[in-house]
Amino acid sequence: MNDTRHELIDSHCHFDAPAFDADRDALYQRARQAGVRHIITPAITATSWPGLRQICARYPGVHPAYGLHPMFQAEHRDDDIDRLQTWLERERPVAVGECGLDFYIPKPDKEKQTAIFRAQLALAQRFELPVIIHARKSVEAVMMLLREYPDVRGVMHSYSGSLEQARQLIERGFLLGFGGPLTWPRATRLRRIAATLPLESLLLETDAPDQPGEQHRGQRNEPAWLPEVAHTLAELRKISVDEVIEVTSDNARRLFSLKAA
Repeated sequence: MNDTRHELIDSHCHFDAPAFDADRDALYQRARQAGVRHIITPAITATSWPGLRQICARYPGVHPAYGLHPMFQAEHRDDDIDRLQTWLERERPVAVGECGLDFYIPKPDKEKQTAIFRAQLALAQRFELPVIIHARKSVEAVMMLLREYPDVRGVMHSYSGSLEQARQLIERGFLLGFGGPLTWPRATRLRRIAATLPLESLLLETDAPDQPGEQHRGQRNEPAWLPEVAHTLAELRKISVDEVIEVTSDNARRLFSLKAA
């Protein structure tokens, strides 16, 4: 039987990002050496799906999710939802995503974002897949839409909502992702939320190449730095890092239907 107690899972990393093209092999090896055995890689646009599929096939333990990111509305085509349905049916990825709402960007087209997000929630419900949700300045709007799809579960990646919103999401079966921002001492509200919520409802993530932790400010983030998030969460909760890794990895394996590496 595989011992999974120290098997870290990066629940959100853009492993296919162009920022990694020059040294992806080395990046992967550093992640493995750091104990990261699974990396969930969500897509952002339909044009990225074929390349993402190839990369995930090449690197064991790197798993694709296919979806349409709300920050890239200008790149989404009218037939992308139909194409997504075909990809989900044929590829059976670990999740639908990255999808959601982003009202932080300048002049967001909220109507279009909502329509595309709603269509992806419907596909996730149809194919019984979890969703990887991006929500900036839009947590309440996301929660309102989720009520239309009571069978959909998933993760709110890089969680930034309130403690009360977090509890409501957990109540309806969602997990919450925490990454590099948690390691910043000034992120007092975020750290308090992560310390308060049930560990069984949390996931670890990097969002690499974005959102590096406090030790790597200004640098390109990478999955090998995930242990720093685990250590921070352990310190905040006053428990062992082994317990953090064991429980959060179990959470990820259940959500994404992963087998031990």
